Amino acid sequence: MARTTDVRPIIKLRSTGGSGYTYVTRKNRRNDPDRMVIRKYDPVLRRHVDFREER
Repeated sequence: MARTTDVRPIIKLRSTGGSGYTYVTRKNRRNDPDRMVIRKYDPVLRRHVDFREER
C-alpha cells in the first residue's frame, strides 16, 4: 500500500559552489519530473548558492 516511494523518491542536492556540501530531501516526481535546482544556504561557504539534484 505504501507507494509514496514511487511518487516521492529521496534525492541529494549538491552545492554548485564547489564545497561538496549536500542536502538530502524528497521530491514529488509528478510536479517536478526534471532535475531540481534550489537556492539554499551553504554553511561551508557561508552564503546562499544553487543546489542541483544529483542521482
